[in-house]
Amino acid sequence: MHHRADHQVPVLIVGGSLVGLSTSLFLGRLGVPHMLVERHSDTSIHPRGRGNNVRTMELFRVAGIEPDIKTAASLLADNHGILQTPTLVGDAGEWLFRHIDPDGALARFSPTAWCLCSQNDLEPVLLAGARRLGGDLRYSHEMETFEQDGDGVTAVVRDRATDERYTVRASYLVAADGPRSPVRNRLGIGQSGPGDLFANVSVTFRSKLLADVVGDRLFICCYLTNPEADGALLPIDNKEHWVFHAPWHPERGETLDAFTEERLTRHIRLAVGVPDLDVEITGKASWRAAERVADTYAVGRVFLAGDSAHEMSPTGAFGSNTGIQDAHNLAWKLAAVLDGWAGPALLETYDTERRPVARATSARASARSVEHSHPGFAPAPGVGGAKRGSILNVVLGYRYLHGAVLGADPDQEVVPDALRLNGDPGTRAPHLWIRRGGERISTLDLYERSLVLLSDARSATDWHTAARRIADADGTRLVSYRFGTELTYAPQDDGPDAAPDWARAHGTTADGAVLVRPDGFVAWRAAGAVPDAEATLRQVVRTLLRTA
Repeated sequence: MHHRADHQVPVLIVGGSLVGLSTSLFLGRLGVPHMLVERHSDTSIHPRGRGNNVRTMELFRVAGIEPDIKTAASLLADNHGILQTPTLVGDAGEWLFRHIDPDGALARFSPTAWCLCSQNDLEPVLLAGARRLGGDLRYSHEMETFEQDGDGVTAVVRDRATDERYTVRASYLVAADGPRSPVRNRLGIGQSGPGDLFANVSVTFRSKLLADVVGDRLFICCYLTNPEADGALLPIDNKEHWVFHAPWHPERGETLDAFTEERLTRHIRLAVGVPDLDVEITGKASWRAAERVADTYAVGRVFLAGDSAHEMSPTGAFGSNTGIQDAHNLAWKLAAVLDGWAGPALLETYDTERRPVARATSARASARSVEHSHPGFAPAPGVGGAKRGSILNVVLGYRYLHGAVLGADPDQEVVPDALRLNGDPGTRAPHLWIRRGGERISTLDLYERSLVLLSDARSATDWHTAARRIADADGTRLVSYRFGTELTYAPQDDGPDAAPDWARAHGTTADGAVLVRPDGFVAWRAAGAVPDAEATLRQVVRTLLRTA
């Protein structure tokens, strides 16, 4: 059947929301031809999934679209914190947190920061970026069936505008097709976790007077706790466009039809505390929060990403960010295998690395919903009891204990109690400001298209020559940089941390070396000099890339 396919591509992506579009963007950056099919006619029109955490923004920074995202997010650039209050009238209530980075400490860890950009604003930026890179993205196209064999996947796709069908032959399929994933169901992949947590009806509405009631409290979200009309209020433009999440209880037999415009208008007025507030309902959509993780992320040549792989409570915006980071992890591995510098077994590490992160993160998300008393959430016993701690530990500090890493400590927790980005194998590599060829960049900007070896120009071991020989002889995408030669420090100030020692920051010595993956995670670290750098490094690379 595949010999008669109408289209042949290395990768077929099913689903064109945040995760599917991110997969397309990351594959495009790596030069991997692909096709994306999405059953809807266009990108999302509903303002949801607005919190893009610092790790996600690091990925978008390297992918070259951070400035475009900040432009799309400009309306909410001054919004910070989560307010919890029984009414917006007066100054009642308290801030659950006022600023996500109140003392500016994040700048020590990252070259970027959180960004508040709603899904309906972010998706067009991702779409434009993916298309600029040559992605074949098809909206109003739905994959109906697929079959896989030892060499690839054959899919039947229907053009919903013309009702015409065509076949696509791909080496790999990425299913970013949402929480009810037809692909996951077709593969028979089960899910584990507590399941449904709560449900909400999300309402978009216009109100010109609400901005006066809110005043200078430019929040990300406000939890309104009137027991007769609780809910969550979110600004879209801080002026007249808003979103309200009202609790919905289908488990009590409550239907979606019961949420009439009249009921929603009364609910919003009562929740805000202004009986005659002008409210014009402009849209309504239901959603259910759940905590579930797929029992495996891959079967053969088909991979799950995003909500098809995991669902988690919306508090903290962990779900979409985890999905985007799934896409990034998978993209470099697909590129390496398709380009022939990694063995197919490297793709097995996608599940090994990402599934434990989803389990730990989803538990933290539920715990955060409990902590914030998310409207409509009455947790069952045992749900939401995970450790809470700093959000940075979850978004930046997670570790790959097994997979395409050598020397990771398997006794560590996937999400540690403290943020330690000190070059340990399996952690996101440290951020330092440097100069390369006169350009001031972050060390994180070095990592995208290849393995990167960091060493010191003063090292007693010639790691640099060893890496270049391996790249030339084995065809491995491996780039070497030496501090003191190709790289120099470029501090922001003249303080005590102005010229950090790269080796100390990466947990090694001037005679050692650090190997970083294309996704910015430390793959391996040598503590000091070795007798035969080339033999040592070649064995490490072959083991990591599954070419040994």
